[in-house]
Amino acid sequence: MRTSPSADERLAERTIADFGEQWTRFTTNDGFYASLELLEDICEPLVPVSAFRDRRVVEIGSGTGRIVQMMLAAGAAHVTATEPSVAFDVLTSNLAHEGARVDCVRTTGDRLPPGLDADLVVAIGVLHHIPDPRPVVEAAFRALRPGGRILVWLYGREGNAAYLSLVTPVRALTTRLPPGPTLVLARVLSALFTGYIALSRVAPLPLRGYVQHVIGKFTPERRTEVIYDQLKPAYAKYYTGAEARALVEAGGFADVRLHHRHGYSWTVTGVRPADRTPGSVR
Repeated sequence: MRTSPSADERLAERTIADFGEQWTRFTTNDGFYASLELLEDICEPLVPVSAFRDRRVVEIGSGTGRIVQMMLAAGAAHVTATEPSVAFDVLTSNLAHEGARVDCVRTTGDRLPPGLDADLVVAIGVLHHIPDPRPVVEAAFRALRPGGRILVWLYGREGNAAYLSLVTPVRALTTRLPPGPTLVLARVLSALFTGYIALSRVAPLPLRGYVQHVIGKFTPERRTEVIYDQLKPAYAKYYTGAEARALVEAGGFADVRLHHRHGYSWTVTGVRPADRTPGSVR
C-alpha cells in the first residue's frame, strides 16, 4: 500500500515544479552568466577549472544546461546531465549539438545511477533547494570512482544577514504567488538593482564583492532570471559553514574543504575514499 508523501517530499515536488516553470521560461544562456570565467569563480580555489579536462563528470540538477556547457568548455570528456523537471526537454535541446559528449537523464539526484565511475560529481545551486539533501550526497558518492571528487555550491548564511532580512519576508509572499506577478516583481527589482550596482563601485555596500565580480556582469535579462530564482522556488536553505561541512562529511566524503565565496556562499569539495562505503559515516 502506497503511503502519502511526507511534507518534505511535497515541498521537494513543488520546488522541482517551480524550477521546471522557470527554466521553460528562461531557456537561453549567454554572456558572463554562461562563461568559463564564472565557472572559475565558483570552483576555485578548491578545484581548478583544469581539473575538468578529460574527466567524466556528473551534474545533479542541470536545468537548461548552463553548467554542463561550462564544464565542456573546460575540457570535460563526458558529462552525465540530470534534470527531474519539465525543463528536461530544454536541457536536451540546448545540448543536442554536443552529441556523444553528453548523456541527459531525467531523474532526481538521489536516484543517480550507481557505478558511473565518475571523476567528478557537481551540484551547483541545487542542494540548498532540497529539503533532505543527504540521500543526494550519498548517491553522488556511489556515482564516483574511488578517489573521485564531489563539488557543491550552496547559499551561505554567514555574510547574508542584511540580504536575508529583506528577502525572507518577500519570499513569504512570492513563493505563493503565480509566476506572472513574481516575474513582474523580479523585473522591477532588476531595474532598481542597476542603481545598486553603480553605487557599489564607490560605497562598501553589503555583498559588494558579489555585485562587482558576478551579478553586475550579467545582462539585465540574466539579472532578472537570478532575482526570479531567489523569489519563486518553494524551498531554499542558507547554510552555515558548519552545516555545509557536515552535509558532505555525512555522505562519506573525506578531505572536505570549504571556500567562503565572495563572503556570501559556500563552495565545498570532498573526496571518495577507496576504503569507505556510502552512508558508513553516521
